[in-house]
Amino acid sequence: MSEEVLIRLRMSTDDAHYAGNLVDGAKMLELFGDVATELLIRNDGDEGLFLSYDNVEFTAPVYAGDFIEAKGKIVKEGNTSRKMKFTAHKVISPSKEAEFDSACDVLEDPVLVCKATGTCVVPAERQRNH
Repeated sequence: MSEEVLIRLRMSTDDAHYAGNLVDGAKMLELFGDVATELLIRNDGDEGLFLSYDNVEFTAPVYAGDFIEAKGKIVKEGNTSRKMKFTAHKVISPSKEAEFDSACDVLEDPVLVCKATGTCVVPAERQRNH
């Protein structure tokens, strides 16, 4: 249906909302919103609007210092609606075993931290690429 869009971002201490530098799950939804915006711009030439999430599942914790890859793609296209699937994976994490606080590990197997499906809309009069 559409090409996949990828955003990679490092979570900072400003993103941490809970004890132990735990990042609020809403941050993953913010990343999915950015992915959706890029998908709509590439597909329709307009940012469109996020209508709803159909399903959101948080599968692993995210902490300050983690690098997150958020991906998404359009899986179904209606006249104005765009159904999308999203995933977020932890790909780099601060090392718990290294001697220095600045040490990080590239995860051999990225960890799925969140997945979701949602629907966005682009009003017909704003669709420039169709």
